[in-house]
This record gives sequence, structure tokens and C-alpha cells, in this order.
Amino acid sequence: MPRKVPSAQQSSTSPEEINEHLGRRVKKLRTERGWSLDNLAAASGVSRSMLSEIEREKANPTLAVTFRIAQAFGMALAELVETPGAAPSIQVVRGDDRSQVFRSDKHHQIRTLSPLNFEKDVEFYEVVLKVGGALRSNPHYEGTREFLTVEKGNVRVESNDDAMELGAGDSATYRADVPHAIVNTGPNEAVIFLVDIYR
Repeated sequence: MPRKVPSAQQSSTSPEEINEHLGRRVKKLRTERGWSLDNLAAASGVSRSMLSEIEREKANPTLAVTFRIAQAFGMALAELVETPGAAPSIQVVRGDDRSQVFRSDKHHQIRTLSPLNFEKDVEFYEVVLKVGGALRSNPHYEGTREFLTVEKGNVRVESNDDAMELGAGDSATYRADVPHAIVNTGPNEAVIFLVDIYR
């Protein structure tokens, strides 16, 4: 019989509550990375059907399965299953923590500055856009807004049919529940700090 996934805090949390929390965590982390169930299955070695069951809170995964999912997200097992309220008062994201880099290609690199295990409706990112690079996004949840500050370089922010040019030190806020983009318009690499706020 499969072992229950352990709680990160030794309390009265029931196995059912842990599985519900795990299902929500896996779905949220997968969605944040823009992964499909097939992408997560390929990264973790866990079948798509099992992942679907976990996300729908219908499965009671073994420790081995949960560990493989955590590894796919670049997390420790305890971070993945940690229940709300179990985290310390101060959480740190180290500058050399490569697990925080969840998207990197020839156009851009995105590093999460908010803890991956943080249940949140606010997310904080560092975005590095290579010369000619752009970060184009489909609409997020209704009511979502983005705030950004340009640390270095020049960019164009696009939100639906509107666009604005920004330089180092400039900040902007815009709707992110419509198609939106950040485009490097300068001759050098651009660095942006980006906050997503979900409502």
C-alpha cells in the first residue's frame, strides 16, 4: 500500500488535506512555468494520468512519485509538500540558486525572486532580455496586472494595442489579462524587475 506524503509540519493536518494541498501546489507550479501535463511528465518521469489525478486531488502518491515531481521543479521534497503556515518567518532566495531559474533560452532568462514554495497572489521576477529578445505572454487570469522597473537597457512594453518605450530607471504598470509583451529595443542586454499581481 502506498505511503502517505508526509506533512512538513508535525500537526493535526490530515492526509486528505495534504493531498489537496499537494494537488494545488503541483498545478500552480506547473502553470507558472507554462508547462503542460506532458511537459511535467517528461521532466519527472511520472505518467501524465498520475499527474492529472494528483492535480485533481484524486491520488495518494508515493514518496518516490512526489520526490520525482519535486526534482522536476528543482525543489526539495519538503518544499513541495510544505503546508501553509509551516514556513519560517524569513524566507531567502539566494542569488546563486539555479533552481529559481525556470525559463532560459537564447532570447531571455527569467528568475523567480519570490520563493517557489510560497503560496501567493503576488510573484516577483528578474527578467534578462538578450539583444533583440522579447518576452511575449498570453493573457493571465482576469484582473491580473504587471508592474515592472527597468534596471538596465531600453524596452518597449506592450499591453493589448497599447505600447510604451521605457529606459533605465523607468517603471510601468499595465493589464496582463490581455496579450502583453516586453521587448528589448536597445543595442544591449536589458534587465527588468517584474511583479505579477493576481486578483
